[in-house]
Amino acid sequence: MITVVSGLPRSGTSLMMQMLEAGGLPPVTDGARPPDASNPRGYYEDDRVKRLRIDNSWAAEAEGHAVKVIAPLLPHLPDGADYRVLFMERDLDEVLRSQGRMLERLGRPAVSPDVLRGPFQQHVERAKAWVAARSGAAALDVPYAATVACPRKQAECVAEFLELRLDTAAMAGVVDASLYREGRG
Repeated sequence: MITVVSGLPRSGTSLMMQMLEAGGLPPVTDGARPPDASNPRGYYEDDRVKRLRIDNSWAAEAEGHAVKVIAPLLPHLPDGADYRVLFMERDLDEVLRSQGRMLERLGRPAVSPDVLRGPFQQHVERAKAWVAARSGAAALDVPYAATVACPRKQAECVAEFLELRLDTAAMAGVVDASLYREGRG
């Protein structure tokens, strides 16, 4: 089984990766993208994920691990594996604000939320349709706000869904509510 953490950019995927690592599930990450002001505990990414469309041969290496795959790339995972997808759900307005502020901090031009809203909604719909249509795949929607508000409860839900003995207290311990900066308007 491969544990996949998915969702839109800025939806809490890095937080879930941190939680899984703390709970005892090793991450697939190359460490190439260092922590910054937008993600002070790191991004937990692997550059190979960005190339899933053209090369997904490495994905089998993720068996027994957690790998972060943003929603638009989820349908490019290869056949032949069982996937348990933790789909991070966050209010779309929060995602768009967070994305805009991250680009601002990076000194990049902002993209209008009106331009991103439709494509982001489509990415979520396509990713969920992929999971629903695929044998050997199952998904758990994990609400970001609830994860921040009740981390132990969400950690227990995740461990139960994955059918893994994870250290849910350690998972809950990595959640820092002060990093939920875009959730209050």
